[in-house]
Amino acid sequence: MEERTIILVDMNAFFASVEQQSNPMLRGKPVLVGGSVAKRSVVAAASYESRPYGIHSGMATFEAIAKCPDAILISGDPTKYSDTSRRVFDICGEYTDMMEIYSIDECFLDVTCTQHMFGGAWEIARSIKRRIRIELGLTCSIGIAPNIMLCKIAANMQKPDGLVEIEWEEVKALLENLPVGKLHGVGNKLTAQLEKMGIKTAGQLGRTPKNVLKLSFGVYGEALHDMGNGTYNPALIPYHSRPDIKSVSHAYTLSRNTRNIDLVQRHLLRLSEMVGRRLREQEFAGKTITLVIRYSDMHTYTYRKTFPLYYDDGFEIYQAAMSILRQHSSDKRAIRLVGVCVSGLAKNAHQMNLFTDPHARKLLSAIDAINDRYGEFAVKRASLVGIKAFEKTHGFGRREPTPH
Repeated sequence: MEERTIILVDMNAFFASVEQQSNPMLRGKPVLVGGSVAKRSVVAAASYESRPYGIHSGMATFEAIAKCPDAILISGDPTKYSDTSRRVFDICGEYTDMMEIYSIDECFLDVTCTQHMFGGAWEIARSIKRRIRIELGLTCSIGIAPNIMLCKIAANMQKPDGLVEIEWEEVKALLENLPVGKLHGVGNKLTAQLEKMGIKTAGQLGRTPKNVLKLSFGVYGEALHDMGNGTYNPALIPYHSRPDIKSVSHAYTLSRNTRNIDLVQRHLLRLSEMVGRRLREQEFAGKTITLVIRYSDMHTYTYRKTFPLYYDDGFEIYQAAMSILRQHSSDKRAIRLVGVCVSGLAKNAHQMNLFTDPHARKLLSAIDAINDRYGEFAVKRASLVGIKAFEKTHGFGRREPTPH
């Protein structure tokens, strides 16, 4: 079997770094991205300036503030992060089409068949780091290795702004004293189980017979054995091999319940614009619009309508959603959440709308190009001016490791 060459690009303190890049006043200061202390939230990202205080992502916000009272807490802007993430992946995708987007701030690149075109994997990694720094003002840590698992280890060896390559002849020595908890896919619970068996390092795990591990962990025991030997080799799933999307949606939980229908409409417009932009990026359009409303009593209602035309223009999606909302305007309860979804998708379906204004399509393309260059909603409708960045939207997906 041909030896693979995999590169992992892992952005450093991503959310916090994006905030520091967009606001020079935050640079060099401890920045935390997370929810309000009063809401018992957790830290989503912590800048490297906050790390000496013992702060890390996943820590309770109140605990982080107690450790560093001077830390600057920011609620965060998912739209900004997803836009920056897309730019990072656009850069990475220029070196291979075998790219798996693992999470909002990580991607794997299989450069086995393309590295010769760019001077080798090391030169690709240096080029990616340089471009991300120059074009986005951010840093990343990169790991190069024969498989995904070893890439994760390599990328974590030098942070921030590191570049580490692991070659096969180094693997045995590297894993010998590596704590099993450092292996990707081995969490706290599994670490404790292994330690009860006297297995504390990857080297010990690799020397434990497969049948012993399978007795305790079933089929996963075989994967654990391979992990201990550095041969665990899960397939990389490139973005173009994923099935086509079935729908695109965005929802927003308001900072406070409201009966102000004008405010609800403005949020609905912003959500519709976000959905339209995602549809156009992937060359989809849809004809079924779903409006989601959650009231203050936590009852959620979905209202769906199929239209004769396909939509990928945010304003047209908004108008369709508003036509649905008007049909249900008699409910006077305060609104807690609003969402919009477009389904019934087809590729390039906007071309079927024969009466679409060609000038409107050119305007959309121009706006998309500007926002691609300068950030999401750099150009937006006047009615959206003053609408705060969303505090709560859909989470960002990531692929979980196969074993658990």
